[in-house]
Amino acid sequence: MVSSTPDAMIDIPRLAFPALMLANLILPLGPVLVRLSDVGPVAAAFWRLLLALPFLLLLARPGLKRTPPTRREWTLLILSGLVFAADLAAWHIGILYTKVANATIFGNMSGLFLPAWAMLALRQRPTRMQGVALALAGAGALVMMGGSYELSIRNLHGDLLCLLAGVLYTTYLLIVQGARARLDAWSVLAVASAASTPALLLCALALGEVVMPQDWTPLLLLALSSQLIGQGLLTYAIGWFSPLVLGLSLLLQPAVSAVFGWLLFGEWLSPADMLGTAAVAAALVLVRLPARA
Repeated sequence: MVSSTPDAMIDIPRLAFPALMLANLILPLGPVLVRLSDVGPVAAAFWRLLLALPFLLLLARPGLKRTPPTRREWTLLILSGLVFAADLAAWHIGILYTKVANATIFGNMSGLFLPAWAMLALRQRPTRMQGVALALAGAGALVMMGGSYELSIRNLHGDLLCLLAGVLYTTYLLIVQGARARLDAWSVLAVASAASTPALLLCALALGEVVMPQDWTPLLLLALSSQLIGQGLLTYAIGWFSPLVLGLSLLLQPAVSAVFGWLLFGEWLSPADMLGTAAVAAALVLVRLPARA
């Protein structure tokens, strides 16, 4: 269940935190696979959802029969799908116009927006250890942003789109967290994905993108890693952690993405990137300690 209390106050399943970490290690593959695909960026987002959708619906069927969504929950799920479609469209276009690390940093600014929401709107007071972790993670993210951000015409367009995606993704996660109060993870993810898919296809066609691929491999891997496994694990874990912890965990993605950009596209890790990565990793260790109390 979702709680507005600190995570130490709720009985968190043993697998919830590993699922959260694994999701944030897998999801950064997305920008790499979007770049490697031979379709338009929004079309890649469409195939990401469409190829995963049959499996998601199959996994969601028992939960939807056991706990049918109420009218309000159907509205929330459809709304989350439309917001997720807008998030993916903005992010996938932005990926092509900036560095992999930049795209993931700005696209995952929810890592800072969520804790801010928790403290300002929900009046959540972080524990002392969580406060230290939040400060450390925020400093690490700023160091990484300063090290990888290049103020240029080539990058500015992509960075702004990815920042917009970060705002939309924060909204999506908050809506999903509300739906996860009663519904299981697969039900939430399947219905949201079903609502997103036609919206993305219409957007890709309106933009005049190439929709039919010649090489299916990057798109199949994108559907498997980002949507089925990555979002599946994240949607499961989101029901057990406060926005503060969720936000901190999302800051792992820019660190992983920076490594992918370095290994695959020669976007070298600077000393600032390495320092920021270490700070985020240390914050994730610290934020886990109160949950074990």
